Amino acid sequence: MDKIEVTISGYEVREKTVTKTGNSGHVMVPPSWIGKRVKIILLDPVEEE
Repeated sequence: MDKIEVTISGYEVREKTVTKTGNSGHVMVPPSWIGKRVKIILLDPVEEE
């Protein structure tokens, strides 16, 4: 996976670590964000199998 540069405008930034939930990943955000659009940007490379 190649690194890309992304420029976005928004209202708040939070840096979190994705946790395992079942067979998926999970990121917690404040309840005031429920129903709002967000963007998730992968900051660390994924090791390919």
